[in-house]
Amino acid sequence: MAHSGGSKNFLGLLKETLSAYIFDIGGLFAGFVVASQLGVFQMAPWAIALYPAIVSAKGVIGGLLSGRLSTALHLGTIYPRFSGNTKSFYKLVQALVVLTLATSVAMSSVSLLFGHLFWGITLGDFPAILSVIVSTMALGFFLSLITMKVAFSSFKKGLDPDIVVYPVMSTFADIFITLCYVLVLTLFFFLDFGKVLLTAIGIAHLLLVIYIIPKNLHEPEFVKTIKESLATLVIVAFIVNITGTILKEISSVVENRKEIYTVYPALIDMIGDVGLVVGSTATTKLALGLLKPSFSSIRHHTRTIFTAWAASIMLFALLGGLSLTINGILSFSAFSSLLIVLLIANIIAVVAIVLLSYGISILTFKKGLDPDNFVIPIESSFADSVTSIALLTALLLMG
Repeated sequence: MAHSGGSKNFLGLLKETLSAYIFDIGGLFAGFVVASQLGVFQMAPWAIALYPAIVSAKGVIGGLLSGRLSTALHLGTIYPRFSGNTKSFYKLVQALVVLTLATSVAMSSVSLLFGHLFWGITLGDFPAILSVIVSTMALGFFLSLITMKVAFSSFKKGLDPDIVVYPVMSTFADIFITLCYVLVLTLFFFLDFGKVLLTAIGIAHLLLVIYIIPKNLHEPEFVKTIKESLATLVIVAFIVNITGTILKEISSVVENRKEIYTVYPALIDMIGDVGLVVGSTATTKLALGLLKPSFSSIRHHTRTIFTAWAASIMLFALLGGLSLTINGILSFSAFSSLLIVLLIANIIAVVAIVLLSYGISILTFKKGLDPDNFVIPIESSFADSVTSIALLTALLLMG
């Protein structure tokens, strides 16, 4: 009897995990945009390398926003509406405007260091990189407004924004920010007035930040959000530039194999979700006293880990098939060779991300830190790097 209950739980867990992962299929659209616009990504050595940085940065800001918003809606410190809201809400929005610019500058600066060492760029490329990143992130700010709308609507309908907002928005964010990035690159490389327009967007954002900061220097909530998030963002800036360097390597290995570019953003999302499921269920169990805060207690978390893994393998196979279909190259031999690459990548990435996210959960729990500000952003950017390394390894192994 006990045994069948266990297996039923496994199937129940599998079903629940699969339904959360299913949103990642939308990531194929982001990848398809990249695959169909490869020309614009090949205009400069930094164009493809910056892509993961921009997707991750948007994801970190979106994750921070959805985490803070969900908690505040439950506590009643923010109302589910735009106008006539609480002071907390407007301080959060202003903090996001400042963080978006700070992230853009941090990403650009770190990418200059990486670019000089690995991408073959010089100091002369810095204005171009800064202009492109700042403009893309500024356009991506509209996404924060959509995230708020989704959180408000789900909360009003009696749904839990903690469960609904992040999975839905993270995939939508990938598609939206990819379109913004392609638009900005097109303006930058192909249109005469493009550079002037991008400079104007950057200056407007800077002026807005200069207006916001002096008004909020004595607001504890605003200062705390900026301080805690900046620490995370500096770590993330380094991790995502490693990812960019690996993606540049992947693009030189696969050249014009569009099915790889198409599936790439969805794979990153999927491994991020595996880490998220393992990490957040662990932090909940630690808080409830169901797990001891030591690494060896991972054996009491195995059912959740295997469920997350099994669901990811099913989705990897589905994503591979869909990617080949979208690009019009589906055949038995193409599917089987892509499937082998994806399965090798899956095994390497899942083992790494499970150990990482479990470790991060235990560390943050012991230090008494807020997982909203640390676990999700750091774990999701690690997932991007880990997946990229795993994919590159699998491609090289399979020749």
